[in-house]
Amino acid sequence: MKLAPGLHRVGNDLVAIHLIVTPDGVTIIDAGFAGHHRGLVAELAAAGRSLDDVRGIVLTHGDDDHVGFAERLRAENGVPVHVHEKDAARARGEEKTSPAWGRLRLAPAVRFLAYGARNGGLRTQHLTQVHTFRDGDELPLPGAPRIISLPGHSPGSVAVHVPAVRALFVGDALTTRHVLTGATGPQPAPFTDDPAAAAAALDRVADIEADWVIPGHGAPWTGGVPALIAAYRAAAAA
Repeated sequence: MKLAPGLHRVGNDLVAIHLIVTPDGVTIIDAGFAGHHRGLVAELAAAGRSLDDVRGIVLTHGDDDHVGFAERLRAENGVPVHVHEKDAARARGEEKTSPAWGRLRLAPAVRFLAYGARNGGLRTQHLTQVHTFRDGDELPLPGAPRIISLPGHSPGSVAVHVPAVRALFVGDALTTRHVLTGATGPQPAPFTDDPAAAAAALDRVADIEADWVIPGHGAPWTGGVPALIAAYRAAAAA
């Protein structure tokens, strides 16, 4: 799906991957589940591109539902995969976490788990090699993505700011569709290591100007960052 010139989406509101398409090539933000590889190839073709045009993958964090097809592209197509140094071990499958699930409703939770199973979520291939970054780095990839640390969901969770497409990718720092309850709108994401830290970290993006604020789960937000954070805070307090 083309969201805007140079900005494309693969997947849906349960799990989404995004492409930055420029004359210099393509940057992928997050890699979903392994099964999203098919949708990636199709979306690239719709944009007149192929896997040969992909210059890199940027992970907002190292959880399995964001690592997905990354190792396949690295091994088969030579695509470098970039992740924060504090989540590198998680992306390589060397470090596991078991955060509390929190509240849930049976039907949405089963829908998410079944979707993951159908798309290879039970057979995640972790990275064997990653390139690490730190807060404030600007990566040498199409769109010149800039890294903003948002620790909380995981130690190495980040936002990725791409001014070229006026987009801010926030991974699981927040969600606009809670995969375990089905609730929509800006709110804390489930499976978060440190919820208090995740909430506090959002202040780091409060001044970012972006037409698109894009979480890893849920619909993109187009109402501006201040309104997004206000809605998040209201939901967290409810």
